Amino acid sequence: MVVIKNIVCPICGCLCDDIEATVEDNKITKVKNSCSVSATKFLNYYKERNLSPLVRKNGELKPVSLEEAVDRTAEILMNADFPVIYGFACSGCEAQAVGVELAEEVGGIIDNQTVTCHGPSALGLHDQGMPTCTLGEVRHRADLIVYWGSNFQESHPRHLARYSASSEGRFRKGRKERKLVVIDVRKTPSARLADLFIPVAPGQDYELMSALRMALQYDDIEEESVAGLPVEQVEELAEMMRSCEFGVLFYGLGLTMSRGKERNIDMAVSLVRDLNKWTKFVIMPMRGHYNVTGMNEVTAWQTGYPYAVDLSHGYPWYSPGETTFTDLLRRGECDAALIVASDPLAHFPKNVAQNLCKIPYAVIDPHLSMTALAAEVVMPCAFTGIEAEGSAYRMDTVPLPLRKVVDPPPGINSDEQLVGMILHTIRSKRR
Repeated sequence: MVVIKNIVCPICGCLCDDIEATVEDNKITKVKNSCSVSATKFLNYYKERNLSPLVRKNGELKPVSLEEAVDRTAEILMNADFPVIYGFACSGCEAQAVGVELAEEVGGIIDNQTVTCHGPSALGLHDQGMPTCTLGEVRHRADLIVYWGSNFQESHPRHLARYSASSEGRFRKGRKERKLVVIDVRKTPSARLADLFIPVAPGQDYELMSALRMALQYDDIEEESVAGLPVEQVEELAEMMRSCEFGVLFYGLGLTMSRGKERNIDMAVSLVRDLNKWTKFVIMPMRGHYNVTGMNEVTAWQTGYPYAVDLSHGYPWYSPGETTFTDLLRRGECDAALIVASDPLAHFPKNVAQNLCKIPYAVIDPHLSMTALAAEVVMPCAFTGIEAEGSAYRMDTVPLPLRKVVDPPPGINSDEQLVGMILHTIRSKRR
């Protein structure tokens, strides 16, 4: 029996780095300091695994050798006019880097799950910048924490305790020295913990932020109510935000995937910028997948852009709404794909998912997901952060190392190795 400490959790953007795991006979039998979601993954990662490469033959997926699966994937990508390499939000940065290299080699698109979550955050960053900080600074200094459009209790269970209102920092000693505000369209489990819950009307976040900016400047708001709230409550919130010593606005998909999208983020950043005339205030997106931030960072290192990058011209071309995987599928423009550590069939809109089923694609994933079951090729891989080493970026863009806790099943490679094999095979065939 071995107890391994200080494991970084490969679940959500919190990347909690205090997990302890007990390993017996190459199996994790106990975990400490984890949330329920994290514990479920650590204790059940080995269940319902796909342990054999599969290739579709006569309409059915049949077990084959790894070499045949890699070769078939290489053929799919090489024979395509406009392939897409998609996913990697649950992969290490090393696999992501090889994925970008593969997209450049085949002259296709490199895209990731940002397109379905925080793409508007990237666009807002382009337009307005992002006055932000690390989660450590929030923990030590923030006395006002605002969650807007984020049900953190269910999406990021340990965020409150480790990084924000309930954490014990150097200058703020826990919940009693902080105020917690939750802004959402309904009273979520997170809202029940708040000192102040603001029930904004659906689709009117932009209007509320505009009113808050007016209230900060002591401008008269001529309406009696804004976004379903009386003006007095808007002014009360503005005063609370203005009078704090260090405030932070965490925002989730309630802002990025509702009406307004990137304009909501533009307005949120503008609100924070206005607040900095009065006090110290920062803003940060609540990123979901544990390394979707890393995929944005890695893609930006290598191409200059965070997602939806078209490399078919011989140089990077970035046009979200045109070069995003969902839009390419909706218009029927891409003709092949490699999907890594993602399950788009389970999450894309129906018409987009139907178009994905019309093109040949390969999947690299530890499990037989819905997307894998409809694929031409399926290659099982190890869990990065449990069965393979790597690195990942926390939601505040702080990089952390992912540890190998146990050995993967015999013959199972990491996604970095598998993508590298595909890249090597394509280059060998083109010589």
